[in-house]
Amino acid sequence: MSERPLAETFRRLIRATGPISLARYMGESNAHYYSTRDPLGRAQDTTGGDFTTAPEISQMFGELVGLWLTDLWDRAGRPGRVVYAELGPGRGTLAKDALRAMAAQGLRPDVHFVEGSPALRKIQQGAVAGAQFHDDTTTLPGDAPILLVANEFFDALPVRQLVRSQTGWRERMVGLDDDGAFRFVAGDQPMKDIVPPDRREAEAGAIIETCPAASAIMRDISARIAAQGGAMLTVDYGYTAAQTGSTLQAVRAHRKVDPLSAPGEADLTALVDFAALAQAVDGARHDGTITQGELLRALGIDHRAGALARAAPGQEASLLQAAERLAGDDQMGSLFKAMALTAPDWPPPAAFAAEPSV
Repeated sequence: MSERPLAETFRRLIRATGPISLARYMGESNAHYYSTRDPLGRAQDTTGGDFTTAPEISQMFGELVGLWLTDLWDRAGRPGRVVYAELGPGRGTLAKDALRAMAAQGLRPDVHFVEGSPALRKIQQGAVAGAQFHDDTTTLPGDAPILLVANEFFDALPVRQLVRSQTGWRERMVGLDDDGAFRFVAGDQPMKDIVPPDRREAEAGAIIETCPAASAIMRDISARIAAQGGAMLTVDYGYTAAQTGSTLQAVRAHRKVDPLSAPGEADLTALVDFAALAQAVDGARHDGTITQGELLRALGIDHRAGALARAAPGQEASLLQAAERLAGDDQMGSLFKAMALTAPDWPPPAAFAAEPSV
């Protein structure tokens, strides 16, 4: 990428060749954004950051994920060499907490991170010594069971949007207005043939959102789990039934901003379509999709918060508040979903039904 600001690069490209797809706009914006900074931080911290994630809210999240994986490994017969892999591991906080919980139960896996940001890799190296890094999932080890976690990973992948214009279905693109500001425009090419038949007659202005990159990654990972053994836990904010409308949003300094206002300078995300992820599963068993609150309650977050509070009485209020923020129905508990995959010959995971729920 040129040293020229990304916004100006996009303007020059659009003026030269015409509007660009939203997927390209989002993909290049996030690539620049994550490669140039540590975006994590709490709103009340002076260290700033643009957003926070569940592992940064409390150690309980990572610990419970680690115990969830350990329980599966134990009931699968405690295979010898095991790989722990994480997609987009942030600051390495989740992995650090999960690996500590695993080690206490005798599980010490090899650690592999899929992370493209040089800035975040440095932080992750400090959090988890010995972690090995990958640019994508295709180079993860293929000779051992894999325990894979993806927390708030799929939401940052570029989405493609189709809009029902007055002239039919078109791809939603990013163009320029007369003043050079970015704006959404409809593409020239008809797109009706790729719209699901049951949604083709939607009203004018309707938007359908897909994420081809998420489906491709899920196919690769699920086939890998089916062949090698292991499991995957995906946690993200999203939905489980098909819906219409744009879910694209941008966050900067813990506040929502216009997604087109500053490409490369804000975190761009979209709600994850868990039904589409489930449809992309290849070979592995989809054990269901539940809410984050259901997962954490089933794994004992309330008990864990109480135990930590008894060990540190002065922190009781903050611990209970963190547990409620993570699992409460009016907070992250219902907005965020958790999806589990396991190898066909591995046991069903804790908190999930043996049959898919979506």
